[in-house]
Parts: sequence; C-alpha cells; structure tokens
Amino acid sequence: MLPIVDKPLIQYAVEEAMDAGITDIIFISSRTKRTVEDHFDKAYELETELAARGKNRDLELVQSIRPAGVNFIYIRQAEALGLGHAVLCAQPVIGNEPFAVILADDLIDGSPAVMKQMVDQYNYYQCSLLGVQQVAPEDTASYGIVDASPMAERVSRVNAIIEKPKPEDAPSNLGVVGRYILTPRIFHHIQHLKPGAGGELQLTDAIAALLKEQQVLAYNFDGIRYDCGSKLGYLQATVEYALKHSEVSDDFAAYLKNHVC
Repeated sequence: MLPIVDKPLIQYAVEEAMDAGITDIIFISSRTKRTVEDHFDKAYELETELAARGKNRDLELVQSIRPAGVNFIYIRQAEALGLGHAVLCAQPVIGNEPFAVILADDLIDGSPAVMKQMVDQYNYYQCSLLGVQQVAPEDTASYGIVDASPMAERVSRVNAIIEKPKPEDAPSNLGVVGRYILTPRIFHHIQHLKPGAGGELQLTDAIAALLKEQQVLAYNFDGIRYDCGSKLGYLQATVEYALKHSEVSDDFAAYLKNHVC
C-alpha cells in the first residue's frame, strides 16, 4: 500500500488492469494485509457526506477507486511460498481461462498501459506472454532471464527462461519484470513443481516447463518501469509522477529547481 504521490501502488495496478479491459481482479495477499481490501471497499458513509456537502470532485475521486462493472475478489495466501504458489491460489476462481498477472511493486508508465499492450498481443498470438525489458548485465541475478529469438517488433519467441542467473550464465539481458499473460495450463506445471529453497514454488520454473508444450512469447513493452521494491526506484517514481501531477507539478518542479544542485 505504499503511495506514489496520492495513490497506493496497488491502485495503479488496478487502473492498468482496467485500462486493458480486465473486469475481474483477484488480489492474493496474506492475513496481515487487510488494508488492500479496506482500500477498495465501498465507503457509503463518506460518499453520502461528500454528496451532501456538494464536494462532487472529491466524490468522483472516491468512487473511481472502485468503478462500476469491476469485480474485486480477495484470496488469502496462507503461507508465502513464492510467486508460483500465489498464482496457484487463484486457480479455483480462474478455472480454464487465460489470465494476467501484475506485480504492483513494478510500476510501469506506458501509453497505452503496458497490460493493454500485452492484451493486444495476446489477442493476436493466442499464447502466453512475458513482459520483458533489457536489464544491466550485472543485474541479471535479480530477474528471470529469457533466451529469446526475435519474431516481430517488440515480440520474441522464448526458447528458455532461467531464474536469477549469474551474469556469466545469463543467456541474454532480457529480464521479466512483473507483467504476465498466461494460459491455464500453467497451473498444471505449478502443481508438479518441486519446492525450492524455503518451500517456494517459482513461477519461472513452471514457465520453463510450459515451454516444452506451448509457445511462450516475450514482449519488450513500451514504457518506463520503476522498481518500487527498491528505495531508489520508489523515490524515482515519486519524483516523476509528482512532476506530471495536475495539482502539484508546477510547485514541485520549482521546489526541485531551488533545492537540487
């Protein structure tokens, strides 16, 4: 629930999903993260008070948090057993349908929204897609890295995927960065994974198994990504989003001009 200017990261993720036409949004969280559910809950009392006071702009902002026509579904992950396990928790709801995964810590500023870009690619290719970008060679140990062959502009066929390889072992510098569209067959492969360190199920390992059966593509998205799981990335996102915020951009730019050498 870390905020970037005036919205939490999870709100940006939801808005990206909605921009892609997604109307059923599933949150996988632990029992200690009720704040997500509270944030998206309908605030009847607040809306009534704002309407009575004629604060229509504030009312619209509150109502936009949970727009009509979008379903929010909350699933508790009893144990933090890796991204693969978190995805598997959603299987009873998803069933036999393709689905998207957005990791909120990876805030991506794209136009159109990156998930919209990926949905368009999925509609054309009808197979799993991984959102990727080039990462510094020394940073490959922080990402799932793909070996991929170019197919079209921004699209490559994934030949292999390796979880956090050392720079000398990395097949490329294309790292997977928090955006996926997956076919339901991925659930089968997650279920058959052998747990790794800490009992975790790695989504990367399941994708590697999926590659043996189905085509998987890497999509080098058009957008700027901020790793808000790091202090530097979080600060960079805050500055960049503040500089284009309709209410504070001018004053904030003046502040930076006066305080940054």
